[in-house]
Amino acid sequence: MKHLVDLKQIPIFLLLCLFIACSGDSNEATNSFQSTPAPAVETEEELIVRARGIHDRVITLDTHADINTSNFTATNNYTQDLDTQVNLPKMESGGLDVAWFIVYTGQGPLDEEGYAAAYANAIDKFDAIHRLAEEIAPDRIELAYTSAEVRRIASSGKKVAMIGIENAYPIGTDMARIEEFYNRGGRYMSLAHNGHSQFSDSQTGEPTNDYLHGGLSEMGRQAIAEMNRLGIMIDVSHPSKESIMQSIELTRAPVIASHSSARSLTNHTRNLDDEMLYAIRDNNGVVQATAFHSYVNEARRSFLADGNDDALAPVATVSDFIDHVDYIVELIGLDHVGISSDFDGGGGIEGWNDASETFNVTLELVRRGYTEEQIAKLWSGNLLRVLDDVERIAAEIQADV
Repeated sequence: MKHLVDLKQIPIFLLLCLFIACSGDSNEATNSFQSTPAPAVETEEELIVRARGIHDRVITLDTHADINTSNFTATNNYTQDLDTQVNLPKMESGGLDVAWFIVYTGQGPLDEEGYAAAYANAIDKFDAIHRLAEEIAPDRIELAYTSAEVRRIASSGKKVAMIGIENAYPIGTDMARIEEFYNRGGRYMSLAHNGHSQFSDSQTGEPTNDYLHGGLSEMGRQAIAEMNRLGIMIDVSHPSKESIMQSIELTRAPVIASHSSARSLTNHTRNLDDEMLYAIRDNNGVVQATAFHSYVNEARRSFLADGNDDALAPVATVSDFIDHVDYIVELIGLDHVGISSDFDGGGGIEGWNDASETFNVTLELVRRGYTEEQIAKLWSGNLLRVLDDVERIAAEIQADV
């Protein structure tokens, strides 16, 4: 359980800065990042203590943690400190409150056999997440379906599980499965992964300009309408740029990029260029910058792109990661930025290589002058706001039917 820090431990200078910041124009305060210098008298030890207090008070939420269902059995599970980047001991020691566990399915053939295998894979992962929260460790972690449940569970001292769906491929051609996945707890879904799905082109087509649909298929357009109706956040992290822009144009609700960083800093097709970032801002969505080595360090990406050995590649760090947070904040506003890891799916950087090191992200944010209110938004407030908006719009749509 997180512990409160006595406000008397916070230097008077910082409290004065917070008071002045809160006294200004509210839109300016929330939509632009103003670096707040550390108090002149603050020592390194005091800065760490202050950062620890902030980390303990805010709800820390990571929107992307992949799973292997072999780690969700009665004898081998997340109550143990397994050789995984995320599990309950690591979440507890690192102060990570909320993990979005991912129902991921790799892209396969667009035929009935492929759809059947993908559906079976998805159900296996849904069942594993429910098994952890409802049978294996209900005293330590609980599944949340809404932002209110996230706050309730976090305040109880338990960890929070949420479910994201990476690749809509398991839907097959049965659109009713979108509602089934919603009822199973899915609260965001991407329409494609690495490979074109029946719903959407993937960013993997970019190098050769090889696309299947020219963005979204007709089924993809229908899926967006159905996700809006149900209250599932549309995740634009893996689709092609054309698919992303079409999705934003079509949706009635804000979108998220569950694990993408800034292409202007690291030229990877998985990252979002400025045009896409502006579009997400204008949609009132949120970009969850991701701590994936090749997405946040251009030198490493270039080194690997030239075919060099990964073991010799430059190392990506927490500082590299927060450079992307800074860039996106400056470009589109703090209210549209969040944090993700892609742990157990290739993510992890020096300093935040598993959930036990989560505090290091908060510490770097504090070093760069982010206030507690801003850090709270980055860690969870912005994402939960989008979830609230998506749920509200879904209720309005259903009421109009």
